[in-house]
Amino acid sequence: MGTPTRPDDPPAAERLSGHSARDRARRQLAGARGRFTGTWAHAFIAQLKTVDAVSWTTIFGAELLWSVLPLLILLSSLASTRIDDDLSRHIGLNQDGAHIVAGLFRGSPSHDVLAISTGLIFSFVGTIAVVTSIEERYERAFASKRLGRRDVPRRIAWVFVLLLVLILQATIQKPVRTAVGPVAQVGVRFLIATLFFWWTMHFLLAGRASWRVLLRPAIVTALLWIGLAIFSSVYFSSVLVSDSHEYGTIGVVFTLLTWFILIGGVFVLGAAAGAVWHHRSQPTSPAAGQHGGSS
Repeated sequence: MGTPTRPDDPPAAERLSGHSARDRARRQLAGARGRFTGTWAHAFIAQLKTVDAVSWTTIFGAELLWSVLPLLILLSSLASTRIDDDLSRHIGLNQDGAHIVAGLFRGSPSHDVLAISTGLIFSFVGTIAVVTSIEERYERAFASKRLGRRDVPRRIAWVFVLLLVLILQATIQKPVRTAVGPVAQVGVRFLIATLFFWWTMHFLLAGRASWRVLLRPAIVTALLWIGLAIFSSVYFSSVLVSDSHEYGTIGVVFTLLTWFILIGGVFVLGAAAGAVWHHRSQPTSPAAGQHGGSS
């Protein structure tokens, strides 16, 4: 005997039509997934998941705020220079924004030995932790084996090289701008950034990924760095002034935190996009060349 029907049951034709519509929707969704799988976007999203991009950039910005920035302030204090001028220049702030940032720093910093020593120790340890997290992103992006504590001297050396690069950049920026003009200066900054990020990836990975593998990630990271500089010069001055008027000093700190988070985005997006670009440009297996060593 057939299954009895209830008065409120839809007609058989409607039930079949509903099943058919759902089946078509499932087939269309499966087809869309099939077309998406294997694309550049699919590989890029997978790489972002591998490097844990979203949560890492937020943590990275906070780490810069509580460790690297205090270290730079302390070193500038010992050298009797003002970090606010360098910070404003890197963010691209206008005169109003630079004046607000200058108000965050003391004009006559204390040189108490105990305070300076304690601050240097804690901020330097925090800075090494930041470098370690960058190295870990690169290890994930390029499927490299962790070195752990054995790589601490390399991380310390990278910090000192970074400080030298920042000092050099501050020294030559004005002469370069005068000599080549603002447009050519962007090209010079892109070239320097590409070389620096290229060397950074190879150095922090201790040669576990070849120079050839790291070239495209370095180019993408440098492009994002220049893009961040242009965006910062247009966006952050007005935001910083507005946040300062509305929230006071803490508003300026929030603006700096946003800028630091974007710096983290430059590192992780550059590595992820560059790694995908390199892998998809290879005629053989995507894993080829990852462990080629120095070349």
